[in-house]
Amino acid sequence: MYGRPKLGTNADRALTIIATVQGDEREEDPMGPQRKLLLLAAAVVGMITPSAASAAPPSPAPNPTQLLTGLEGGSGSTVGPGGALYVTESAAGRISRVDPRTGVITTFASGLPKSIVGIGGTDVAFIGGTAYALVTLVGPDVGGGDVVGIYRVDGPDSFTVVADIGAFALSNPPSTPFDIPTGVQYALETYRGGFLVTDGHHNRVLRVTRDGDVTEMIAFDNIVPTGLAVSGNTVYMAEAGPVPHEPEDGKVVSFRPKSPTATEVASGASLLVDVEFGRGGDLFALSQGVFGGGPPGSPAQPNTGSLVKVNGNGTFTVVTDGLDRPTSVEFIGNTAYVVTLTGEIWKVENVSGPPYGVSY
Repeated sequence: MYGRPKLGTNADRALTIIATVQGDEREEDPMGPQRKLLLLAAAVVGMITPSAASAAPPSPAPNPTQLLTGLEGGSGSTVGPGGALYVTESAAGRISRVDPRTGVITTFASGLPKSIVGIGGTDVAFIGGTAYALVTLVGPDVGGGDVVGIYRVDGPDSFTVVADIGAFALSNPPSTPFDIPTGVQYALETYRGGFLVTDGHHNRVLRVTRDGDVTEMIAFDNIVPTGLAVSGNTVYMAEAGPVPHEPEDGKVVSFRPKSPTATEVASGASLLVDVEFGRGGDLFALSQGVFGGGPPGSPAQPNTGSLVKVNGNGTFTVVTDGLDRPTSVEFIGNTAYVVTLTGEIWKVENVSGPPYGVSY
């Protein structure tokens, strides 16, 4: 439930969670395994690394502009009531509401478990007017004392745990190697009255009901699943790929509820951390940037992230690059809003070309 931006062009039609999860990243005391878990987890926040993409952009690319700065650990985001942006601030344990036109920010809810190793409230989603927050890396296995799972926002400073994902993970460990028993959940997406959750450490997607039932929807090898988007019964998912996050391992894939495997939609951008639909059904992915060669889970190099568009031939076209370790992206009309690990939100206007956007 796990770490932002700058943008650029357009063309055709598309904490890392800790890839091999054995690295580390945050310094605590030399507590052996405990320290390793903390470091590993911290990695998630800074997470993943995207690279470029194939096809070259058409004419001039849209220029990103900064909407705001000062978020405390910007991570996941969504578009909610009133057409506003809602962003999780893990270091502060809160969800903030942002006016997408003015950048004015107000506290929507506070009091969530704060980050223990880099991230706390990783993502947020709405069902009707009710907000739900995905909280990870706050359990006893990383030195915390809170529930790893989905929290319903009952008021400005009150929450109810509706699903204990950490308990499910402990009782149902993945088949791939892992270091953090409760996992590292990254993205939260509404689905059929409930939710889908990616676990980038345990390499699987979970289906969660509002009654708290948790089941495994689909499992993978070590591909590090991150962002999610849904269209009808089809789920689209971003893959960061294992360390060293080579571009060919950065993919967008799709699957349905009972699919035993996922189908590749596009590849070629390393450390993908999110995938979202824009205007007219165009599919976009967010690459955090170029992996710097640090421990597994380390953030991308500064200012190497990019927003890319999925093409029908399975490649990506760079829409804009130079983003500083982006973590999530949302679309309102023909504008993309990118949240960064450094606590900023950038907007990129006129992302889609004709017939859905502006001609250049």
